Amino acid sequence: MTADISASHSAGGVAPDVLLGLYEQMAVIRGTERAAHDLFLAGLVKGTTHLAAGHEAVAVGASAALRPDDYVFATYRGHHHAMARGASPAECLAELMSKGSGVNKAKGGSMHLTKASAGMLGSYAIVGAHLPIAAGAAWSALLRGTGQVAVAFFGDGATNIGAFHEALNLSAVWSLPVLFVCENNLYMEYTPIGSVTAVDHPAADRAPAYRLPAEVIDGNDVVAVADAVGRAAARARAGEGPTVLEAMTYRHFGHSRTDPAKYRPAGELDEWLARDPLEVASARLAVLGVQAEEIAAADERAARVVAEAVAAAKAGPGPDPAEALSDVWADGGATWRT
Repeated sequence: MTADISASHSAGGVAPDVLLGLYEQMAVIRGTERAAHDLFLAGLVKGTTHLAAGHEAVAVGASAALRPDDYVFATYRGHHHAMARGASPAECLAELMSKGSGVNKAKGGSMHLTKASAGMLGSYAIVGAHLPIAAGAAWSALLRGTGQVAVAFFGDGATNIGAFHEALNLSAVWSLPVLFVCENNLYMEYTPIGSVTAVDHPAADRAPAYRLPAEVIDGNDVVAVADAVGRAAARARAGEGPTVLEAMTYRHFGHSRTDPAKYRPAGELDEWLARDPLEVASARLAVLGVQAEEIAAADERAARVVAEAVAAAKAGPGPDPAEALSDVWADGGATWRT
């Protein structure tokens, strides 16, 4: 879902039917992430994977508050952003499995999911590299007067990369319509971010140095994320410049592949599982009067979507060598270089 949800808010928050749709979208993404994990362990996924189970509310909430023509840039942990912006579970899983039916025809893999037609302008494997690119996209929108915003999602570890500071500085100087959304899951790969960073909130606490507004939000609450992103996007469209949002969340799996995440202290995972994005949304739905049967039905629909996606991805064709250079160069080929 990429439509602005502001019109569907009721006095008590987001309307029940809209929230149920967001819940179902998160359930689809969660199921797809688990399927990716299982397919990897079965040897059917080529290369590495960085799962975002636990981060779903950030991607889904943000996308719900954006326009369809806004730009999104993600990290190598970006499956959830690709699906939230419109890439199907089937084409994402097929891409992970190096199938010709993949979203990038087997040329991107897990760390480079891209769907330009949906404004998903890529996942980036180099930490922090996409933040200046997002600023460039925002500059383009500003010059063209389109009212679009660019959103750069990044992890807490990227805040200690030079590109983070360069992007924030120039975006502030030019008052660009860009949102910087940090998914703070407490760990930069295997190292606790707090052990190598001088401030408590690595993104939000540094924003004032660039005279940028910042907010720390509950990254496991899809409504809180949608509200914050909606306000920041409106501010950017009004010509008031960038905003830094730091969404506190937690990944349920290890950093990548089969990382058992034994570096996490005992009990920490259980504490965060008690604040699982799906559980938070489910509790909100109950308060709004949505019956348990309706939530269970959404879970069943999501499970069917994932099962069908797995089957379609497995049955997909292998990559076509004739497509090797398509979508690589702007002019459709590499002959201009020779």
